[in-house]
Amino acid sequence: MINDNNSTLVDADIQAKWFINVRKAHQNETTEDYVELIADLLEANKEARLSDLAQRFGVSSPTASKILNRLKNEGYIKSKPYRSIFLTKKGLELAKHCKEKHEIVLNFLVRIGVPPEIAKFDAEGIEHHISAETLEIFKKFK
Repeated sequence: MINDNNSTLVDADIQAKWFINVRKAHQNETTEDYVELIADLLEANKEARLSDLAQRFGVSSPTASKILNRLKNEGYIKSKPYRSIFLTKKGLELAKHCKEKHEIVLNFLVRIGVPPEIAKFDAEGIEHHISAETLEIFKKFK
């Protein structure tokens, strides 16, 4: 239970659930970011390459390659050596879901007066940590 008395802590079980959810969101964040960017690159350039991903995420090619191998093993992408990366049906569905969440958060932030450039930056982090319930409220906010 949340109260206004700052000296009283939230119930330990409730707080533990909050932190478990945050850790779970962090685990999914990289997957969501990569799948969403691959979809964007495919839409804009008709191809998504390892070098493009590494450059846009500001990581080394070996780091991006390691993540892509995990995404391939989890069924989100398919690729062949020295070829473009493509999303599987599972990857396309996740990319669509991530894009929708991002747009809802971005639109909400802009509607409440956050400057668009700041809203774009903030939406990128919030979209991974927002509950379905809060997202629905953001969607309805006019």
